[in-house]
Amino acid sequence: MTSARRARIVLAAVVFAVLFSQVLLYPGIPALVETLGADVSPDAGGPGGDGEVSPSLDASMWFLVAEFAGYVAFVGVWGVASDVVGRRTPFVVAGALAGAVGYAALAAVPALGTVPFEGVLALRAFQGAMTIGAFSLTMTMLMDLRGGHGKNMGAAGIAIGLGAALGAPVGGQLTAVNPVAPLLAAAGLLVVVGGLVATVPDRAPGERRTWRAVLDGVRERPALTVPYAFGFVDRLTAGFFALVGTLYFQDVFGLDAAATGLMLACFFAPFALLQYPMGVLSDRIGRRVPIVAGSICYGAGILAVGAAPSVPLAATAMVAVGVLGALVAPATMALVTDLAAESERGVAMGGFNLAGSLGFLGGFLIGGTVTGTWGYDAAFLVVGGLEVLIALVAVPVFLRMSVERSRRFGGHEDRA
Repeated sequence: MTSARRARIVLAAVVFAVLFSQVLLYPGIPALVETLGADVSPDAGGPGGDGEVSPSLDASMWFLVAEFAGYVAFVGVWGVASDVVGRRTPFVVAGALAGAVGYAALAAVPALGTVPFEGVLALRAFQGAMTIGAFSLTMTMLMDLRGGHGKNMGAAGIAIGLGAALGAPVGGQLTAVNPVAPLLAAAGLLVVVGGLVATVPDRAPGERRTWRAVLDGVRERPALTVPYAFGFVDRLTAGFFALVGTLYFQDVFGLDAAATGLMLACFFAPFALLQYPMGVLSDRIGRRVPIVAGSICYGAGILAVGAAPSVPLAATAMVAVGVLGALVAPATMALVTDLAAESERGVAMGGFNLAGSLGFLGGFLIGGTVTGTWGYDAAFLVVGGLEVLIALVAVPVFLRMSVERSRRFGGHEDRA
């Protein structure tokens, strides 16, 4: 096995661990925020019940928003710092270990009993600010590898998908044991991440640059706004399913946390398993068809989930959405690598993850607000429609993009 191929496997495992730890919390969010001291009485969030919005929607939304607020505030800082110093590994290790501290601190809150929910949200924001460093810069380390940009981002994508697919059902089972158990598991996983990434050679360019030079280099590539736009709306849909989808399956279909985790896995399993072959496919045929056509069909699939009248049909629609998401995601991430200069990949991927984090925030806020005001049907319509709309708006810009194929698709053999 070549060193680049081994590095791809290890880095993908790191991405998997970070996403797995994050998604562990999602199926049990309503129970977790109550355990952490949120007010989930009927007066705080609505009456709940069959077909109605859960009273824990508001607290759950802000708990998720706090993490991604930390992502938004610090993802660019991590990327610029890495590019300025010309190193990745020390920052990934620091982010992972600090993120583990954040998860452990949250797990200690019920035992302390004196931390207000506002303090819990502050801890959550700190945990997010640290975790995004480990996540974004590990993906940047995959960008630094040779072997095909689609292949490398397919490895990242399959790790993201598997982490989410397995994290959802495992998190549901852990929540059934104790609502804080996913927090403890996440803390332990991030400690493992800190040790694992230290075994991978750092292939960053190595040259020290000023932060202004790094930012100016990215600003000179406006074409990056295309993958950023698709990354934004794709993550918006993921945030929507993490919050509104979880509550929707529990409120409308009466599923418990474990069954909700399995329903989410109907999306994440095909999303994960098809990432790598779809990434290789985009190296062969280009990025346009997978991104544009895939996004339009992906939006239609979201609408189908909201329209499904039964659990089996909803699960089938979730599987279809997972397949379509696998078509879009690695091609979008690979396009960032295609367009970014080697010395600016940290901040370029940071920009992509910033757009994605804003998308997650949008999914939480838009999904939560629309659901609370007009109900679940309207929320599915708005989010699915946004996915289709951004694809249609971006088509003219995308079709005008012209980058040399050999540079764009990174078609090199694996080597150290």
